[in-house]
Order: sequence, then C-alpha cells, then structure tokens
Amino acid sequence: MPVVVLAGFLGSGKTTLLNHLLHHSGGSRIGALVNDFGAIEIDAMAVAGALGDSTVSLGNGCLCCAVDASELDVYLERLANPATGIDVVVIEASGLAEPQELVRMVLASEHPGIVYGGLVEVVDAAEFDDTRARHPEIDRHLALADLVVVNKLDRAPDAERVLGLVRSLTDRAAVVPARHGRIDPELLFDCRPSEERVGQLSFDDLHHGSGDDHAGHLHSSYDSLSFASEVPLDPRRLMTFLDSRPEGLYRIKGYVDFGPYDVRNRYAVHAVGRFLRFYPEPWADAEDRLTQLVLIGSGIDAPALGKELEDCKSDAPHADEHGMWGVLRYVRDPDDGPEPRRYEDDVPADPPDVPADPGDGVPED
Repeated sequence: MPVVVLAGFLGSGKTTLLNHLLHHSGGSRIGALVNDFGAIEIDAMAVAGALGDSTVSLGNGCLCCAVDASELDVYLERLANPATGIDVVVIEASGLAEPQELVRMVLASEHPGIVYGGLVEVVDAAEFDDTRARHPEIDRHLALADLVVVNKLDRAPDAERVLGLVRSLTDRAAVVPARHGRIDPELLFDCRPSEERVGQLSFDDLHHGSGDDHAGHLHSSYDSLSFASEVPLDPRRLMTFLDSRPEGLYRIKGYVDFGPYDVRNRYAVHAVGRFLRFYPEPWADAEDRLTQLVLIGSGIDAPALGKELEDCKSDAPHADEHGMWGVLRYVRDPDDGPEPRRYEDDVPADPPDVPADPGDGVPED
C-alpha cells in the first residue's frame, strides 16, 4: 500500500485538498493520517469521515519529531490492515512539519504492508513570496517534492509568475495549478517516485540533518494557543479581535459558536496572514456546541491573546439583530471568484435578521 506525504506551510490548503480527494476518490479508498500542531485537533475534525475507521489523528505535536519510524508504524498498523479495504494512505503533515523527516520515516518503516508513495507539497500562491522570505527552507521542501500543487491561484495577482517560480525550484516534480485544492485524484497515485529518486532521497537528502536536534525545524520558532469555550462568542467582539490581530499571528483555524446570533450554524474560521474567511455549516444532531480555535504565530503573546478571546464571550441576554453583519462580510461561496462577496452588496440597507444559508454562503434575502 503506497503512503503519500501531504505537506505544505501553514494555511496552504492541505486539509481542503485532502477533503477533495476523499469526496472524489473515484472508488478508491483513501486512509488519512492527520497531524495537528496545537492541542485541539482542528484539522482532524475538518477531514471528511474523521470519525470512521479510515482516519487516524496524531494529536498535538509534529510527527517529524518522532524518535524513529517505529512510531509511525504504530499509526499505520490500523490503516494498513487488509480488513479496512484501503488502497492508499495519505499523511497530512502539520503545517510546520519537516517533510524531509516524514519521508525518511516512511522509507525507514519496517511495516511489510506499505511502500513510500511520494511527497506532495502544497503551495499557497497568494502567500508564496512572503512564505519564502520568512522561511527560505521552503525551497528545499519543493526540491524534495514529487508533486507540487500550486493552490489558491485565484487569489494571486500574478499567478503565472508564481507558477514559473515554483517550477524553477522543483527537481523533476510535476507542478499542477489548483483552486480550492481541487486536483485529479489520479495524481495521488501517479506521483510515486522512481526507484532512482527514492534512492537519492534516502541516502543524500534524507540523512542530512536527521538526528535528534530539531532546533532547525520550522515549528521551533512558532507557538500555538488553543482556545475553547462553552459560552458563545459575541460576533462584534470577535471581529474587533480579528481586525486587530498582531503581525506575528500568522494562522487561525477552528470553529466558532455564535449562539443566539445564529442558532443553526457553527462557523469555520480560516485566517492566513491578513486573509480571513468564515464558512457556515449546520450543527450536527446532538453535537456539543463549542467554540474551538487554534492560533499559531511567531513571537506572539499567547496569554494576552487568550485573555482577548475570553473577552469575546457573549454576555448579552438577547442577540443584537445586526451583530452578525461584520462576520457575514467574510462569508462567501467558494465558486464566486477571487474576491469575497460583501454582505452589504447582497442585501438592502436594513436587512432582516436572517442567518447565513449554508447552501450558498451568503444571507438569504
């Protein structure tokens, strides 16, 4: 069974791509091994079928810091069991993991039922220049890749330049453009490297820096804050927090409960750099209505940010009918194009208090 490593920097779109593959696998059964950076397993919660037998969550911490391949074998044992009927395993790496180490671990695995299936590196086209400036080691990650997915091209003002630059940084890897992580699932099976490439990786690239010192890893310079609340958040207070987030706070992901402001939906929040979007989705039956957020950044004051989020808790006895307007400005349908649809462009000056429709991503008229 091939084991594919799916890597990419924070917010590049790995979970979105994995969900696309799981929903459009063409009859092939994909097993997912999800590695989160943060105490709340947001990525695992967002993966389709996360409660089924085809997904294993690794929880907090980067798998690339595991001592040896035997730790990975423990996780693969469940997915590689012939009874599961799985055809391929995808390891979704933490956004701060070292793909070099993950590939090394797969190649060093002693599990008799698996074989290395290649490294897929996901690139955020809109943030690519800033990512390289902040972390030049991204170039090394691209050089190791067997398939590079250049995602979010709809948000990049110079998409062709970014595509050309990425191609110049790869070593014989296929480079495919994508929007919202939508790629042909067959690419997942076709990215398996040749024996020559595997040999090069295992002896040259992968043994370089594979000792116990992880100080040079991306995650060594990042901190995370996990926030959970049983009390709904006030949308106005949360938007004030999001609008004033510090420069070092690079990534925010999770789910928000706005309580009486929208009793039907929870809101998935996705922030990368200055980019922000909310995605309403109906609450599942008997689901605990919680706000669960993970914040990742460099040089952030985690206690202060936690206090600010605590201050976002709602204490209003009744919902303000206009309270959600700020949030709904950042809700849009994924197929609407590169720019977010603004709430005030779609409704009259004094709209009724109608929550966002999960079907089209904008408020109902």
